[in-house]
Amino acid sequence: MAKYAYKTSFTIGLLVLLMAVPAFGASVNKSIRIDAGAESDGATTVNGSIRVGENAVVTGQLETVNGSIRIDDGAEVEDVKTVNGRLQLGEGVRASNLSTVNGAVTLGKGTLVSGDIEAVNGAITVDKEVAVAGAVGNVNGRIELTGTEIGGNVTTVTGDVQIDQSVLKSDLVIEKPSFWSRVSNRKPRVVIGPGSRIEGALVIEYEIELFVSDSAELGEVRGVMTLDDATRYSGDMP
Repeated sequence: MAKYAYKTSFTIGLLVLLMAVPAFGASVNKSIRIDAGAESDGATTVNGSIRVGENAVVTGQLETVNGSIRIDDGAEVEDVKTVNGRLQLGEGVRASNLSTVNGAVTLGKGTLVSGDIEAVNGAITVDKEVAVAGAVGNVNGRIELTGTEIGGNVTTVTGDVQIDQSVLKSDLVIEKPSFWSRVSNRKPRVVIGPGSRIEGALVIEYEIELFVSDSAELGEVRGVMTLDDATRYSGDMP
């Protein structure tokens, strides 16, 4: 994920959404619910939340500006986007891409994401038996991966990272904050826990607190730190 690139494109896209909503007669100030087991070609609102019921099938986009989006167990959706709101997926959900600017992203057990998960200011929490084919990234917020497999890069700038019993097929990247970012003396805490494997590189662009389990497997380490700088530990947590 190029540094901050998705932030600009996502914001522009949502501005287009704001202008397009009245033209298409979609809901502007109301919340939207898609019933359990129903089929829908998508939903758009501005100041409202979106709820997709269990085992529903949505073939179009789900988009809101000021509101959360919740996808219940077993549902199938495509692209899911919000600016100011949380994205919450239940168990066994199928989705394409998930994007938010100011909000957390939570994925339940057994969920499959064929694309990317992106946030700016928000935590990303991925539960057991989840598979994400694309990248996972944020700027500010904790990333927690438990018993999952990620196909693309996992990237953050100032967020903590906790990886347990998970496989990263590509790189784990801790990006250096740009010159216009707010400077903080706090170092991100990155923990690569028991049974985890990073098949790509661990790329560290500025100094962090790094903890690596004795049972974790890492590939190449690049940047300003090496494995000699890490705190090694045994047991569940450092």
